[in-house]
Formats: sequence, structure tokens, C-alpha cells
Amino acid sequence: MTNGSGHNNGDDGSAMMGRESGYHSSTRTCMPPATLPGTLVQVRLGDMGMTTMMGGVAPMGARMRLRSSTTHVAAGTVTLVVSNLGWRTHELVVLPLAQGVAAGRRVVGPHGRVSETGSLGEASRSCGPGSGEGITAGSAGWTTLTLPAGRYELVCNLRNHYANGMHQALSVS
Repeated sequence: MTNGSGHNNGDDGSAMMGRESGYHSSTRTCMPPATLPGTLVQVRLGDMGMTTMMGGVAPMGARMRLRSSTTHVAAGTVTLVVSNLGWRTHELVVLPLAQGVAAGRRVVGPHGRVSETGSLGEASRSCGPGSGEGITAGSAGWTTLTLPAGRYELVCNLRNHYANGMHQALSVS
């Protein structure tokens, strides 16, 4: 949470983002429901150096982060709760990840995005579940999926966000 002045007081989980200089936390505008089905995975999205709310388009080289509370869950029902602690709009897309392939190795297309072929779902609605127009600064979105055993990559697929570091592997067994 913030202390009312828009500055992080450490209660919003931004410690998971790291306390690197330049990362800031937006004031919360909404929270997910207290009870959601399945294994809960918290995902924090953030960006560096912004001091006012921005749209989703980011220049190449902007510092951004996507971090989950865990990198391994049991197969079955999983709810991803996605909090946008940054200043830009973000989203979360769940993509299959082949054995032996590291997160962050997808080919970025001419529009600054990766292919979403095989997507298992996404959280891209501010203050709600499922797909939407993106999770705005300070908002949370969530999605509940049934994930079989395998490897997945959690990505923000807005323009240039993936190339700027918004990806993380998730193993399911």
C-alpha cells in the first residue's frame, strides 16, 4: 500500500519487485476478491523511472519487471493475481514454454510483441478477471486457469514490454 502521498510504505508486496533505486509503486485503486479458487500465485508488474501514469507503449530499453511469488506450483487450478505496481499499463499472458528453453527467448515481432499462439489465458482487465484493455497503474487483475504439468512463461505482451524484461518461467508438476 502507499502512505497516501503515493509513496510505497512496503505493505503492497513491492519488496518482491526488489528495492532498486528508480522503481516506484502506484497508489492502489482496487484489490482482487479475498477468496479465489485454486493455488494462488501473486504476480507483480512494474517499471522504472516513471513519475506519472503512462500508457502501455514503452521505448526499447525501458527497465521493467514481472515477478511472481513462486516459480513452481502443483498441476490443477491456479489463480494468478496480477498487481500493476508501475506507472504504465501492463498485462499478463500465460504461454507454453518448451523443455530446455529459458524464459525471455521468444522472437519479438515488428510490433514489439511475441506470438500468443497456444496461450492458456490472460489477466488484462483492471479490477476484474480475464481479458480486457490492460491493467492500469495501481490496479489488479486476475485469471483462474487449469494448468497441466509443464513449463509456462508469464509475459507482459504490450509493445516492447517483453523485450524490456517482463517475463518469467513457471513450472507446473
